[in-house]
Amino acid sequence: MKEIFLTFAKYNEAANKAIVTILNTLSNDDREKSRKSYYGSLSGLARHILGGQVYILGMFKDAVVGNAAATKALASLAKIEIPEGKKLTEEQWKTVAAGLKAADKAHIAFVEALDEKDFSAPVAVEWYKGKPPTAPLYFMLQSLEAHGTHHRGQISQILDSLNIDNDWSGINIKFL
Repeated sequence: MKEIFLTFAKYNEAANKAIVTILNTLSNDDREKSRKSYYGSLSGLARHILGGQVYILGMFKDAVVGNAAATKALASLAKIEIPEGKKLTEEQWKTVAAGLKAADKAHIAFVEALDEKDFSAPVAVEWYKGKPPTAPLYFMLQSLEAHGTHHRGQISQILDSLNIDNDWSGINIKFL
């Protein structure tokens, strides 16, 4: 199981790097222009990917209390800044890009630190009201992968409409 989730984590890193590389070629105005997505702009979508990654990985702390290396990997998330506001400045965009890189490194380090038994550890699913239900860590890791893939798909669709080449499907990305 570890090898599968490590492959996913490395894929996320490569895909997020590809997104940042493409979005860095756009002006700040083009990144910030409303694209009629739920998160508004291209940078809004990227910021949401970052926020989701930091939030979901942060949910894993209690599940791996006995694994010092995994806990240490998650501790690095506290240093990641997620800019607020409707529109990002150029400096805030750079903060998002750096945050994605740092979150991806933490994600990979976390998975590398896991033992096979850790994948079955219960994670409290915090977004439910009342006493949160739990789900196994492997399911929540898969949910994290699905979240990033879903929103990168939205970015891809917008870039396609702008006739901007993009491919982070894994076919052309060497991430292993």
